[in-house]
Amino acid sequence: MNARALLYSPNLHPLYTSNRPPETSPRNRRTLKSDPKSLRVWIHPRNRSSVFRVLVRSSDKRESSNSYAETIKEGREIVNRNGVVSDSLSSSVPWWEEFPKRWVIVLLCFSAFLLCNMDRVNMSIAILPMSAEYGWNPATVGLIQSSFFWGYLLTQIAGGIWADTVGGKMVLGFGVIWWSVATILTPIAAKLGLPFLLVVRAFMGVGEGVAMPAMNNILSKWVPVQERSRSLALVYSGMYLGSVTGLAFSPFLIHHFGWPSVFYSFGSLGTVWLTLWLTKAESSPVEDLTLLPEERKLIADNCASKEPVKSIPWRLILSKPPVWALIGCHFCHNWGTFILLTWMPTYYHQVLKFNLMESGLLSVFPWMTMAISANAGGWIADTLVSRGFSVTNVRKIMQTIGFLGPAFFLTQLKHIDSPAMAVLCMACSQGTDAFSQSGLYSNHQDIAPRYSGVLLGLSNTAGVLAGVLGTAATGHILQHGSWDDVFTISVGLYLVGTVVWNLFSTGEKIID
Repeated sequence: MNARALLYSPNLHPLYTSNRPPETSPRNRRTLKSDPKSLRVWIHPRNRSSVFRVLVRSSDKRESSNSYAETIKEGREIVNRNGVVSDSLSSSVPWWEEFPKRWVIVLLCFSAFLLCNMDRVNMSIAILPMSAEYGWNPATVGLIQSSFFWGYLLTQIAGGIWADTVGGKMVLGFGVIWWSVATILTPIAAKLGLPFLLVVRAFMGVGEGVAMPAMNNILSKWVPVQERSRSLALVYSGMYLGSVTGLAFSPFLIHHFGWPSVFYSFGSLGTVWLTLWLTKAESSPVEDLTLLPEERKLIADNCASKEPVKSIPWRLILSKPPVWALIGCHFCHNWGTFILLTWMPTYYHQVLKFNLMESGLLSVFPWMTMAISANAGGWIADTLVSRGFSVTNVRKIMQTIGFLGPAFFLTQLKHIDSPAMAVLCMACSQGTDAFSQSGLYSNHQDIAPRYSGVLLGLSNTAGVLAGVLGTAATGHILQHGSWDDVFTISVGLYLVGTVVWNLFSTGEKIID
């Protein structure tokens, strides 16, 4: 039972307690017979308690120290020692104590992913003055930018195994503080030399690589299935808004305080987040002693992931067709996504003839579109589930939009001559792409809730490889071909992903 009480009176004596609840029948409700020098306190469970004032008066006219008080909470009635009933309480429980704990966890994960992309994209802005200061050529700049993925690839699967076995709280907390420290050390490493900078950037990738598997593990334990899509959509939209925030504030900080200020200021935010995380979060509802009974029951009845994992059944996981469908579709999805997000400023500059400043500002627009549509898609998906649609059908519908939407809008680019329409078309492409958060990105928890961290690590490894290969291949294609060729390959992979997903995916649990 979670209960709290605070009584203080320097002159209050003697004090007797009773563990017998008061009789509250109609016959004796108005008159309560007890020792006039006693104070009886009944502490109710937290979910039924309220905050109210206790009136104390003396039972001896000659000595104020012989005081007593007796209050009884009956629904919304307060009965004092003289039998006077009050129908209202002085104040109610603060709203933040009634706020669902599972959504506190979701919001903390959202803020972690906000910081994740803020720390990731700041280099894309700061690299310009850094390369001018240190005399880096384009090849060196590309090497620095890619060094992040060295560590990021290493910890996808390892982070999933770690999160599923020891709990997501420790792993996500480690990831945030690790990449925050690496962010702060970036200016120092750059001054020491290029090898040091490459190592620090790879270390930053190590920290961010465990974030997604750890988050997936935590939400599989905290969020009921009927809230899964919108919670994941909100968390992933933190990445999109983190990119917007990073791209918006980095130029301002660089202009006024120099490029090192970007890394120092962004990195220090991780320590603030860690303080909240350590005091407010737990890996699972079982470990949270402050959780209200009603919410604990709701989670227990609607979350499949309960017991901690002791070993990973690799053969079983890799023998399931839906697992391979998830991995393959993650590859198809990220190929197009990474190309657009990496090469979009270049496309705006080369094809639409925007200057570099306009290209940078317009690159923020798709991130905002993705943040909005991801949350809209999450609410739509959860609404469909709550109205009786099977989880399998909902996942297939949402991911089909996430594949066919971008494919359609990319095919329209070669028929558009207006720059404004081209920008709108790109934004619509990325907006429909974000429906994938309620499709394949939610599917890990559906098919293997206890191993969702490992499964996310597997599929996201394929996704990161697609980003690395697709980004490099795009440069090669543009050197020998055109943007139409780049978009044709992306559309082809979107169509392949659509077929595979609808044939082999499922929303049912296939691994217990």
